[in-house]
Amino acid sequence: MSTRLTVATLNVRGLPLKGSRLGERFAAIADEFDAADIDLVCLQEVFAYHHLAHLRKRMPSFPYVAYRPSAIGPAGGQVTLSRLRPASTTYAGLPWSSRPSALPLRARLNALHSGMLTVRLADCRVLNVHPMANTDGDWSEQNRFYELQRDQFSALARAVSAENSPAVVCGDFNVSQASTLHRELQQRTGLRDAFSRLCPPTFHAEYLAPGNKPHCIDFILAAETIGVDSTELLFTDKRVLRSGPTYLSDHIGLLARLRIPD
Repeated sequence: MSTRLTVATLNVRGLPLKGSRLGERFAAIADEFDAADIDLVCLQEVFAYHHLAHLRKRMPSFPYVAYRPSAIGPAGGQVTLSRLRPASTTYAGLPWSSRPSALPLRARLNALHSGMLTVRLADCRVLNVHPMANTDGDWSEQNRFYELQRDQFSALARAVSAENSPAVVCGDFNVSQASTLHRELQQRTGLRDAFSRLCPPTFHAEYLAPGNKPHCIDFILAAETIGVDSTELLFTDKRVLRSGPTYLSDHIGLLARLRIPD
């Protein structure tokens, strides 16, 4: 016997802050999630309480909203909305202190907001994760971001392995499939990619600097005991808002229909 669980993940903020039509975009994102057959949604970059209010107002069918409060909004910008009652929720920041002087100031500040939000359901744990961004787009072991990202992925691996219950890990990982960090995470935890490594780029190319290629940097990983019935990409195309057509985020969303063993 098994329990069906449909999960989705999306980095919602994205796009340049100026002229990003945040309110319109959040309303449209929330409307689509609320109309979809999804049990649990992991969101990243919900940094302010009024942003969260936009989402909650338009997602009434998701009565359970998990996040850790901070001064201006959800800690780490991470929010998980669920139609299923969680047994518990916890939040933990990811390490950020390795070689801080080697990184740009903005990157060091952003690292303070990287974390993992864990929602425990009856049959599994769902971890909403958002490690720090590598703004170089270079995931080699020689890159200046590598050591800090390695520390963060090690902390994530320990969190996944700390309990025996099956885990699902969703979010904007900020590393590509080709990164050794991504492969080592799967090796250390036994997690597997719900998309079977066939996920296309999850970042819209037009928001990258000239000459940069988009990669698959958003993932849904699941314990080996969890079955995957199907997967989908979300928010791949522009939507027509009152102010004109736009992508709802610079990221593409992911959805997986899973089977959790009883």
